[in-house]
Amino acid sequence: MRDIALVDLLKAGLHFGHQQSRRHPKMDPYIFTTRGGVSIINLEKTKAALSQATSFVGEIVASGGVVVFVATKRQARDIVLQAAQTAGMPYVVDRWIGGLFTNFQHVRQLIIKLDKLKTGRASGDHEKYTKKEQLEFDREIVRLEKLVGGLGNLEKLPNAIFVVDVKTEKTAVREANAMHIPVIAMCDTNVNPTPVQYCIPANDDATKAITYVTQVMSEAVAEGRQQHDQRLAAAAKAAADAATAVPQVA
Repeated sequence: MRDIALVDLLKAGLHFGHQQSRRHPKMDPYIFTTRGGVSIINLEKTKAALSQATSFVGEIVASGGVVVFVATKRQARDIVLQAAQTAGMPYVVDRWIGGLFTNFQHVRQLIIKLDKLKTGRASGDHEKYTKKEQLEFDREIVRLEKLVGGLGNLEKLPNAIFVVDVKTEKTAVREANAMHIPVIAMCDTNVNPTPVQYCIPANDDATKAITYVTQVMSEAVAEGRQQHDQRLAAAAKAAADAATAVPQVA
């Protein structure tokens, strides 16, 4: 796990909040001071929260669980997309689909439909249809890619979600709460952190800040997956050893 240093948090600008006039009162415990009318986040608390969040993510993945990465605002999309793909985790970076969690079976059918269409196109199966029908298939693939393209490996409700901006992703947070899915989120000084189980007080607007936190999360996933693979390998070895063991003769 990466050593989270205060100097790195400082360099990434995680401490810069919003104007004091926009401060949400429930973020007060995470505020260090105010400078020039801007709320300054206490990076000691950010460090502690980030460490706790990454440990939680690592444990989830080590147990075979899944974390969905969510960020639909412009400056965060590409950052989160790359991190999620590197981590091999599902993601939403275009727009949130209403009911993704609360009506997951419907969304799952869309994921399956997209997979079948892409498989049919790649195998050449679509060639038996008319050009008009093939064009309709292609258009449907484009539409579904935007909706559920990042959720291809999501076969059931996730074990947690990682969110960059609680205000922007309020629907995702609300649905996660409704389905008792833990929320890990970057919480700027203008948001209500109450719906977030793992609040990471941090600037959620600056690309450097988003990049730093998202990469740390991606690394936590990688470490958790390594532990998961090691556990599977150890279990497989133990089973193989037990199967080939020669019974002792009394």
